[in-house]
Amino acid sequence: MNSFLKRFFPEVYRQKQDSKVSHYCQFNSELLTLFTSSMYIAGLVATLVASSITRRFGRRASMMIGGAFFITGSVFGGAAVNVPMLLLNRILLGIGLGFTNQSIPLYLSEMAPPQYRGAVNNGFELCLSLGILCANILNYFVVKIKAGWGWRISLSMAALPAAFLTMGAIFLPETPSFIIQRDGNTDNARVLLQKLRGTDSVHKELDDLVSASNLSRTTRYPFRNIFKRKYRPQFVIALLIPFFNQVTGINVINFYAPVMFRTIGFKENASLLSSVVTRLCATFANIVAMILVDSSGRRKLLLIGNIQMILSQFTVGAILAAKFKDHGDMDKDYAYLVLIIMCVFVAGYGWSWGPLTFLVPAEVCPLEIRSAGQGIVVAVTFLMTFVISQTFLATLCHIKSGTFFVFGALICLMTLFVYLFLPETKGLPIEQVSHVWRRHWFWKKIVREEQEKKKQAVTIASSSS
Repeated sequence: MNSFLKRFFPEVYRQKQDSKVSHYCQFNSELLTLFTSSMYIAGLVATLVASSITRRFGRRASMMIGGAFFITGSVFGGAAVNVPMLLLNRILLGIGLGFTNQSIPLYLSEMAPPQYRGAVNNGFELCLSLGILCANILNYFVVKIKAGWGWRISLSMAALPAAFLTMGAIFLPETPSFIIQRDGNTDNARVLLQKLRGTDSVHKELDDLVSASNLSRTTRYPFRNIFKRKYRPQFVIALLIPFFNQVTGINVINFYAPVMFRTIGFKENASLLSSVVTRLCATFANIVAMILVDSSGRRKLLLIGNIQMILSQFTVGAILAAKFKDHGDMDKDYAYLVLIIMCVFVAGYGWSWGPLTFLVPAEVCPLEIRSAGQGIVVAVTFLMTFVISQTFLATLCHIKSGTFFVFGALICLMTLFVYLFLPETKGLPIEQVSHVWRRHWFWKKIVREEQEKKKQAVTIASSSS
């Protein structure tokens, strides 16, 4: 918003008014990118702490801590009078993100029935999309406030959903996995499982949870153990899935969609409305993912979404290279074509990498390293989000339309990774997903070698006794 830029980022506002500055470079400001990306460095640090709290004190505790930080950060945002207060707002929100992104997907995966786990977990991404959609709609209306203080409403309204999160978490039960892991109370876990599953026949699932909990108690340092060779498949998935998620370029859309649309010729109101349109497409795609993920499977959705995103990135890059120059507005027909292609892109992301980035790692990691695996997912997400948000505007200024070809090439690489190395996990109880590695053409070698080592160790121990 112009009123926001005038008050806190006057240099960026001057660049926008200067006809000699390239369209690609109007928003290139280290201070502006620091404002955007500081939240994710804070989230990166917070998630490492949150992993330990989630494991020791439960998923609900992390949710409530995250909600409290959200509320505090919103207060500083709405009351900001200088850049340091804005940065404090972002840092506090980042800490909230670190705790909630670490605990909520984990909670959903452990509470959901196996046959609906994908749909339930995808509800997390759907709610993210709805939140971003509400924020975009709010921005569209508050920018019309002529006094120029509409941005205060935008920054302070985060307290509303944060309050729902914090209060709501008080009334949630803990997951059966954590109940057994915390105090070994199988009776309470059985009652909760029967209520969640709607049947008294939960003996098999309860036995799996007890076995996983017993193994988990022998693992004192999950972050150290996840680096062991026997957990190599899970570690690679937990590391590369969030990395690839961020190099799709989705956060370029999430962060800078209004900036991007204004760059190619849309005015202030029109660019904010364009962001609403793209987010509506993403929300619709999230609903599609919830319907299809447990029938079609994870791999198929990822591969289809990848093809869609590849074509979109290359097409946008080609249009900008041919029709958008450093000075002068783009022809409106081509600007609207870019908007349509962006909608195709966010739809492809919305039914693939958006919901599955948190689902797949939570599924493949056994209980003893699950909190550590989720911590790695969130940490890598925040790290890559920071890198991309910190570098995108400068990259756009220097290589211009080539930015989109770079993202397209990276999506080609991640398509190859999914096709070759990611196993299908749909429909399996969460404590039985480890069996997929034994059938995979690549990972089964590691599993077989680890089993042989375990047999040899048992043989040596029995012979020595």
